[in-house]
Amino acid sequence: MFATAARWAAKTGKPKMAPIELTTPPEQTQSITRAIFDVVREHGPLTISDVWEHVKDVGLRGLTSKRQMKIMLRWMREKQKLRLICDHDGPHKQFLYTTWFTNPKNAPAPAPQRPKRELKGEPPKFS
Repeated sequence: MFATAARWAAKTGKPKMAPIELTTPPEQTQSITRAIFDVVREHGPLTISDVWEHVKDVGLRGLTSKRQMKIMLRWMREKQKLRLICDHDGPHKQFLYTTWFTNPKNAPAPAPQRPKRELKGEPPKFS
């Protein structure tokens, strides 16, 4: 019992993350966030990969990499411009970015990323 208490006491919590400080100029930050927000609003709940594909199609000059876009998405979430929802599909989880005004129940489901596994003992279903 003492060992269990010692292990429990030794655990540390998750460290608090510092606020994100962007290095881009405010005008450039505003244009990038506006473009990302418009993409997410227009195309519904999107994964990070889907947002990146749509942003590449828009041809935004200030956004140079997917890593920078992910930092911008995290900053937008921190500023409550976007929200992150989790879509459970069986054992798979999919995290989707959406606006605060989109109801996730009514939003169109994105194309599945992975094929669903079939249960053992159940014959495959053909349509």
